[in-house]
Amino acid sequence: MVIYKLLLKVVVLGALLGSYQSRITEAADSMTKRGCQSVCGNLSIPYPFGTRDSGSDCRINHFDTFTIDCDNSTGPPIPNMETKSSNIEILNISITDHEMRVKVFPAQDCYNTAGRKCSSSKSLSLTLADFPISSTKNKFIATGCDTSAFFLDRNEKYAFGCMSLCSNKLDVSNGSCSGIGCCETSIPRGSFGYNISINGFYNHTKVLTFNPCSFASVTENGSYNFSFSGLDKHEFTKSTLVLDWAIGNQTCVEVKKNTTSYMCANNTMCTNAENGSGYKCSCKVGYQGNPYLGCQDIDECADQKKYPCEGKCLNFNGGYECSCSNHGDDKKGSGKCIHNSLHLMKILVGVAGAILALLLSIGFLYLGHKKMKLIKLKEQYFKQNGGLLLQQQLDGLDRTTKAVKIFSAEELKKATNNYSESNIVGRGGYVAIKKSKLVDRNQIEQFINEVIILSQINHRNVVKLLGCCLETYVPLLVYEFINNGTLFDHIHNPNKSSKLSWKIRLRIASEIAGVLSYLHSAASIPIIHRDVKSANILLDANYIAKVSDFGASRLVPLDQTQLFTLVQGTWGYLDPEYLQTSQLTEKSDVYSFGVMLVELLTGKKALSFDRSEEERNLAMYFLSSLENNKLLRIVEDVIADEGIIEQVREVSNLAKRCLAIKGEERPTMKEVAIELEGLKAMANLTGDDNMDVNQEEMAHLLGEKTVYMDISGTMNSGYPDTMEEHLMPIVSSGR
Repeated sequence: MVIYKLLLKVVVLGALLGSYQSRITEAADSMTKRGCQSVCGNLSIPYPFGTRDSGSDCRINHFDTFTIDCDNSTGPPIPNMETKSSNIEILNISITDHEMRVKVFPAQDCYNTAGRKCSSSKSLSLTLADFPISSTKNKFIATGCDTSAFFLDRNEKYAFGCMSLCSNKLDVSNGSCSGIGCCETSIPRGSFGYNISINGFYNHTKVLTFNPCSFASVTENGSYNFSFSGLDKHEFTKSTLVLDWAIGNQTCVEVKKNTTSYMCANNTMCTNAENGSGYKCSCKVGYQGNPYLGCQDIDECADQKKYPCEGKCLNFNGGYECSCSNHGDDKKGSGKCIHNSLHLMKILVGVAGAILALLLSIGFLYLGHKKMKLIKLKEQYFKQNGGLLLQQQLDGLDRTTKAVKIFSAEELKKATNNYSESNIVGRGGYVAIKKSKLVDRNQIEQFINEVIILSQINHRNVVKLLGCCLETYVPLLVYEFINNGTLFDHIHNPNKSSKLSWKIRLRIASEIAGVLSYLHSAASIPIIHRDVKSANILLDANYIAKVSDFGASRLVPLDQTQLFTLVQGTWGYLDPEYLQTSQLTEKSDVYSFGVMLVELLTGKKALSFDRSEEERNLAMYFLSSLENNKLLRIVEDVIADEGIIEQVREVSNLAKRCLAIKGEERPTMKEVAIELEGLKAMANLTGDDNMDVNQEEMAHLLGEKTVYMDISGTMNSGYPDTMEEHLMPIVSSGR
């Protein structure tokens, strides 16, 4: 009897499981072409996707990325998406959201009790064919208390990262990725793969007892719940990654011209892909099904809970109506019946009269207050753009400080021909020409900071700030026009780097050092730039250096030598001591200048994932080469061919001192400027380089010669009597 009951339970359970599997298969079949494989393991396969073994008619045969490789060697079978790098397991495909969820491995950096690496996946690559990574459904996450992780786009269009440092397990908060133990950042659009690199600052030696490993991965929002208990684990399971998918690489308008390749079936509508390229099909309202096979009408009358109807329900294609008998008040797409037509008419008349009276009142008020509204709008922009803060800061400055002109919106509109596209010469973080985008109001203080800093600087090698305008939605900075690009472009562009001789490079380095020395030692209030890099150095037509971008700079009170701030700067140039302690000093600028000096010597970028791990960080690679007597191997050819090896060694030794790990061992910028000035004098500049210097010296004596635009919009050139009488073209701050 016991055996009989047990067998009966097994039979019932098998029937239930069979019924459940049958329902899954039936639901999948409605989304798949007839006769084609509809499932692989736990995955339902909607057309236009199809398995490799089902035949070309079961999928879009001219797009190989829609082919699913079903691995039947495991139980249950595993569906994979073939990529250029490896097979990726598919978890789900959504035909309505046009999303695909896949499993990916994280990059990891683990150490054993002896402090030696015990993992080989310190870097990780993912290469996708046609499906971009969703920018709205994923985050880049890194975990660990000694972690520095980088995300490099597959096509090397951009790179970003985050870091996490902590010394105690108690500092970590469960559930939140706050930057302590776990850090995260958003993913931009248009990324079809990545290279993830992960490193530790101290090889986990300081946190090895509770955190032997660091991990980094691109993960679906909400799929990873951080916990400090995970810091002592050596394993990190696969994470979920969301991909966006679409058809082809044409827009709806383009593909409809070729009806043979248009995939949207009956009762559908077409929309363009927001991420990547291509188009997407979806069912019209009132229809359901697979839009690539054809959408069917929804029978609303068959589901009274979802589509209620108090009268007689009549279904039709794309909707339904409720027929209220004896009253004739049929309501399409609504379940409510109104049983008194006269009462309805009275309500409608009353509502229409009230709406008309309201519209007349609104129109009268609008006409009466239109002018006042425009005035208040300008005042609102002025306040939200930091106008009151700027006035307060300027009132507190020494009266000998140069004045910052606050331009009106009308002045800039007239001078730029209503922000004509033909007058645009650049875009930056705080400047927008004609078409403005949303402004990050959290950066207003940084915007005002740049105005205050530049108002206190009077140096010929610093980009001059002429004024600003705060009456527009996007605040504007008005600078002098520097028309020869950035030092970064001239160093790393092969067509331009050959024109930078040793004498010109040495002069540029001396000019930049002179500016930093002035900021640290000669300014009325010492200033730390905090973002010294070649991209923030502009060059004029005579290759005269102009330092720009003071948005991150800080004024240093006379009674202080260091500031505690949030770490800010650019990877590759950041002072490691500042990165570790958050203590900003003048020596932080010295380190960044040392990196830039090595750039001028080698022609290599400060940080590049194209190079091997040993050569990735330019500063570390330079110091290693110098120590191993391999300096001449990394010096740029255009310098090595000039036969000035001894001068190169002198500058290299100076760069080495600037790159000392401890700030106290680095020279001051004043000492660096004096030494470079001496080397420049010894170089005995002659020929064209000497002519450039003489021309610049003459311009400094007579007054800066430049091209400017007066308020009437007329272009002129020469030496203006007063800078306040003329308005320069609007340019970016060098970002």
